[in-house]
Amino acid sequence: MLSDGFHDVPDGKLAMVVTHLEMRAAPPLRDVSLPDGVTLRKVTPTLEWYRDIFNRVGAHDWLWFSRLQMSDAKLNAILTNPDMAYYTLSKDGQDEALLELDFRQAGECELAYFGLTSKLIGAGAGRYLMNQAITAAWSRDITRFHLHTCTIDSPQAVAFYIRSGFTPYRRQIEVADDPRLTGMLGRDAGPHVPIID
Repeated sequence: MLSDGFHDVPDGKLAMVVTHLEMRAAPPLRDVSLPDGVTLRKVTPTLEWYRDIFNRVGAHDWLWFSRLQMSDAKLNAILTNPDMAYYTLSKDGQDEALLELDFRQAGECELAYFGLTSKLIGAGAGRYLMNQAITAAWSRDITRFHLHTCTIDSPQAVAFYIRSGFTPYRRQIEVADDPRLTGMLGRDAGPHVPIID
């Protein structure tokens, strides 16, 4: 158990406050239209597609790195699992969003990854995609839809999830190697998080 006060984080590490959120029933959804020229599609992901969209949505701007650490075999086992579902939003012929739903735990769905590239942020596409996530999750026989986000992600994330019907229920501290110092990501990634090496 952590005591009150400041705690040093070793050089080369990131420390993140992780907020866990859940919903126990499908909330009412307000109707939201897709922005002009944007289409939703369900994806059967390949390694190449997934690594590309994962990088463009989250790795550079928000330091998403957990899936980048996985071997092709381990990641492919997740991508091909029938209890996983993937969606994207496309604009001008290019996919610009990642929605990953994980139904591997009986009776539950985890919103494993959710995000948009900068081409769609601010256009209303995020609200539309979240409505699709909620609808798809509760179309299955579940009693709980949950996710977690952290302080190196978008500062709007927690408020967006709460407005979407999720309730915070747990907070943790996660410490991990800074992926910009391991060479997994470039040093220009996550400019909102200073590098301390």
